[in-house]
Amino acid sequence: MSVETDSHGRLYLSSELRQKYGEKFHIVEYDDRLELIPIEEDPLRAVREAAGDAFEGTSVEALKKDALEQAQNEAKADLERATGEAGDASE
Repeated sequence: MSVETDSHGRLYLSSELRQKYGEKFHIVEYDDRLELIPIEEDPLRAVREAAGDAFEGTSVEALKKDALEQAQNEAKADLERATGEAGDASE
């Protein structure tokens, strides 16, 4: 299936696709394409269904702390990698 944008850059999806996937999408941009990822009407419900009981008994505060630590570690690793790549390019 292919669709084209109108003169204002809008895409129109068929009613069948909207009924199947919903009306809200996250757009992911890659070097060579775009992807539309459906957004659930209730994103928290979708996360709960996907995670199952993996977080059962874990406080919200502990989850937030773990998420923050993970994000900080990833940011630090990204910075180190970028700094290393910039150093390699200047040599």
